[in-house]
Amino acid sequence: MASPHESPYPPLRIAVALFDRLTALDAIGPYEVLQRLPGATVTFVGERVGEVRTENDFLGLSVDATFADLPDPDVVLVPGGIGTRALVDDHPILDWVRTAHATSRFTTSVCTGSLVLAAAGLLDGKTATTHWGAYDALNKLGAQATDQRVVEHLDDRIITAAGVSSGIDMALRLSELLVDDVAAKAMQLMVEYDPQPPFDAGAVDKAGDDVMARLIEYAAYKD
Repeated sequence: MASPHESPYPPLRIAVALFDRLTALDAIGPYEVLQRLPGATVTFVGERVGEVRTENDFLGLSVDATFADLPDPDVVLVPGGIGTRALVDDHPILDWVRTAHATSRFTTSVCTGSLVLAAAGLLDGKTATTHWGAYDALNKLGAQATDQRVVEHLDDRIITAAGVSSGIDMALRLSELLVDDVAAKAMQLMVEYDPQPPFDAGAVDKAGDDVMARLIEYAAYKD
């Protein structure tokens, strides 16, 4: 019998990769779901221990362990952000992803994190998703970009999610695969994930020209 302080559930080691200029919600959205699973521990890993800054430099997140410290997690999660562009050409994260995927239960990405999986060779010839603005970049790395919100290759233990908020959907699906559907629903209720957005402009084909023009204006201002 487990002691009062010992979890009765099997351990589930989840590694979330961090790097400079990542998108915060890509990592933190799935984290809020997955860290609540029974037996789960989440470790934020990176090239070196210490703080990284998000893409607008407003928010700092802490890397608690290096890639070498956790070479064999049960779940790999690679978030996106403009910082992924610097990772796809001979960065240490690529070797870590390859090594970790060899024994992981699932290797996953959110947004442009799929560029990292593709650069590591995990998506060659496979359909995958990413932020709509990075389809061409994903195709150039050997994947076949699709506009699906979540793309699964369960035989290969790979799941990719589209832009930012879709990471929560992916985390709920992953919860189902790791435990069961009731666990996933419990996670959904725990974080009160019941989207009722006041607008319906969350996809390119819904946004309209005026919204796209404003997005381009704002993006140029940020750059």
